[in-house]
Amino acid sequence: MTDPVWASIHAARAARAADLAGLTEEQWATPSLCSGLTVREVLAHLTASASLNAVRWMAGVIRCRFDFDRQVAVRLAEQLGATPAETLERFRSVVASTTKPPLPVVALLGETLVHGEDIRRPLGLRRDHPVEVVTRVAAYYQGSDQVVVARSRVAGLRLVADDGPFTSGTGPLVSGSTLALVMAMTGRTACCDDLDGEGVELLRSRCGAGAA
Repeated sequence: MTDPVWASIHAARAARAADLAGLTEEQWATPSLCSGLTVREVLAHLTASASLNAVRWMAGVIRCRFDFDRQVAVRLAEQLGATPAETLERFRSVVASTTKPPLPVVALLGETLVHGEDIRRPLGLRRDHPVEVVTRVAAYYQGSDQVVVARSRVAGLRLVADDGPFTSGTGPLVSGSTLALVMAMTGRTACCDDLDGEGVELLRSRCGAGAA
């Protein structure tokens, strides 16, 4: 039986490849929501993530002297390709991959979802995600600071989704779509504009640092 989390990852990757098929050169160079990276570079990063098993990941970390940011940059460069068309083709080649770094599968689902929106939002693209998938990601992030600082970012806040069952924490209210909550708790300042409640400004002040 297919693991439902992997099935969600593969579906999200396939949707992203379809969304990006007609981009112009200028659109590929658009700054993403992931600080310092273009749309094209974020896609290459996702290809790298889907191409690294635990052994290759650790070998790269050692080679980069445990500088994790450098490791990400090196692996991204490996998958960028000579042209945007090549970047997209490399991503298409890993759509059905189950290779991953030494992280929980749900962490990879979160990365896939969040970086997908990092790409789509600056391009003005919209993609509706199954609420149960986004809820699973929200539940993971609210309890984890692994790779992405999220749990600490929403500490002391009450998060309430208005399109699904997700709720978390106590304190000043932050409400909105489950996706907007996920994007804000992973440090995307722009997505705080989609949220309501007395806790929004506190959450906004915590965005940026620790985002990935």
